[in-house]
Amino acid sequence: MAEARFTMLEDRGILAVSGPDRRPFLQGLVTNDVDKVTPRAARYAALLTAQGKYLHDFIITEADESILLDAEADRLADLKRRLSLYRLRAKASLEERPDLCAAAVFGDGALEALDLPPETGACRPYNSGLAFVDPRLTALGARAILRRETAKAVLLDSGLAQTGVDAYDRLRLSLGVPDGSRDLVIEKSILLEAGFDELNGVDWQKGCYVGQELTARTKYRGLIKRRLMPVTIKGPAPSAGTVVFADGREVGEMRSSRDGWGLALLRIEDVLAGKKFVSEDATIAPAQPEWMRL
Repeated sequence: MAEARFTMLEDRGILAVSGPDRRPFLQGLVTNDVDKVTPRAARYAALLTAQGKYLHDFIITEADESILLDAEADRLADLKRRLSLYRLRAKASLEERPDLCAAAVFGDGALEALDLPPETGACRPYNSGLAFVDPRLTALGARAILRRETAKAVLLDSGLAQTGVDAYDRLRLSLGVPDGSRDLVIEKSILLEAGFDELNGVDWQKGCYVGQELTARTKYRGLIKRRLMPVTIKGPAPSAGTVVFADGREVGEMRSSRDGWGLALLRIEDVLAGKKFVSEDATIAPAQPEWMRL
């Protein structure tokens, strides 16, 4: 892996949840345990439909008497709207924070550059914001939430080189980590197909949340037949949603891709059988990462 560098995640936005009821308000809605989010610990979580299907995913941190949700910028207003539907009498407010931005820090020495231990979710104050190890995988490196106007200068002062988002996207794809609605179909995708269990996105010991019953049933009854997996692509990359075939039979579909890497939702049975997969004019080959359990 190349030396430590950073990229600004322009496709991410920050939603702040404030007020005395902010923690119990979110606790009853999202898949992870909000009580475990502290200024020293970040968590990964999702908001689901009542039927347990994907709506939004985000990284949760805490700073300045607010809980911050690092989520898709283009869908931040929708996330705010959906959460607001459940607010009722809770003393909690939701505010988009365009003055804040997110950055990914990755490569050899990334955690050391930010003085972070190699522990998923480990978090600390950093300049005027936060730096934390990605709560999904340490291999993804770290993230920082900073004031937009000074973010680049702060990261450069830490000895990090700036790079484009392409390099980070290739890393993400090679590790098999989904990127929100680029890889998950809104109101259709099942979290466990996308690795949320292994990626620390679900707390199985917490109390109820929206979609909890069906998510738990899926896990304990072993109902997962397909998995979102990293694949190498030989040939022109098929667009997201393109059907994948094996032995002339439809066995899955493509998601996002870049530079010979992609994600595809594939039948586990066919992956374990070593089938040859094709999609349009490309041949794709699953590359199961170490963290993924089939």
